[in-house]
Amino acid sequence: MSVQVKGSAITARLRWVRELYGEAGFKALKAAVTPESRALLDGKIMPHEWVPFELLVDVCAELDRLYGKGDLELCRELGRYAARTNLPTLYRIFYALGSPSFIMSRATRVWDVHYSSGELESVDLPPADGARGARLTIRHFQTPHRAHCLSVLGWAEQSVLLSGASLVGAEETQCRTRGAAACVFEIRWR
Repeated sequence: MSVQVKGSAITARLRWVRELYGEAGFKALKAAVTPESRALLDGKIMPHEWVPFELLVDVCAELDRLYGKGDLELCRELGRYAARTNLPTLYRIFYALGSPSFIMSRATRVWDVHYSSGELESVDLPPADGARGARLTIRHFQTPHRAHCLSVLGWAEQSVLLSGASLVGAEETQCRTRGAAACVFEIRWR
């Protein structure tokens, strides 16, 4: 079975392109994606339904090619935007009451709701220079892709900001697309 992702990952990116580039931008995206993705975009994607993970990768990669630099870095901003769009509505109570450590520890549960493959582990990092942090590790994800990894990094960055902390740093230290056994992200905040 192919990997599935919740439609909210797609609807956030479609909202991004429409807000910044209007309906013409959305039409350019539809023209750029694969015929399979175009057929899905022509239908109604609901935030809580499962859609193929390939659609997420295709949409992110084509948005980056059309409106970024073609290096997939725009995917990080798309992940931030998705967090700003989806998290305050879906998980309002977590952000109202939780610290970044609490939010990151709950990310493991959020993963299972949004992806049909893999698992996310979160562990606190030792404090350094007055900053706290977390290490997020994605294991056993069936079809890793750089666009997805950068989106997850952006999501983690925005999650810290939504919880009221200041972001000190965020990086992917290991990636399966570069031969590592897992994708590992380190996020620090004050």
